[in-house]
Amino acid sequence: MGGTSEASRLAAHLAQAGADALFSYAGRTQNPVPQPLPTRVGGFGGPEGFASYLRAEGISHVVDATHPFAAQMSRNAIVGCSEANVPLCAFERPAWQAVDGDRWIHIEDIAGAVAALPDRPARVFLAIGKQTLAAFARKPQHHYLLRLVDAPQAEWPLPDCAIELARGAFDLVAISNCCSAMGSLMWWPKTPVAPVPWPSLLPRVSWTCRW
Repeated sequence: MGGTSEASRLAAHLAQAGADALFSYAGRTQNPVPQPLPTRVGGFGGPEGFASYLRAEGISHVVDATHPFAAQMSRNAIVGCSEANVPLCAFERPAWQAVDGDRWIHIEDIAGAVAALPDRPARVFLAIGKQTLAAFARKPQHHYLLRLVDAPQAEWPLPDCAIELARGAFDLVAISNCCSAMGSLMWWPKTPVAPVPWPSLLPRVSWTCRW
């Protein structure tokens, strides 16, 4: 189960070793990265459908290396593998940890993130994917920088926004350049996970909201 650069590296190693393996994409992006393994795209129909697929295809092991945003897929994998009695290995990137001087706000969901934005106009970096952007239309006074994998197919609900098309994982240079270009900003990621030390970004980010 892929969707990350780490999954692509694992696929390359498995292909080189001649392993009998299949790479699975959820199908959220328009042009997924080609893989050196047989590849399927699309969902399974929930945990029950995933369990049925594992049995039908004779899958002996599952590696969950999906994107950190794909929490539902990971939950389905846990239940489906349990039902099918198939071992599951989950890869997780280490989350950033708060350090002295941070200004983090921990909230529960998208609605809480929108409510936490100030009334005065601000520059906001949304690194949350495209599925829940419409909620931020409740605060149209802000300038939003949206980091997306695919170009938008329709008009966005945010009247003042810029779009950065980029595919992760992002290194320190890429993230710091983005923050510097925005100037003083508020960064709205989901739980931040990346191979970049959070303290290295502190001079560039005024405060961060995470959930």
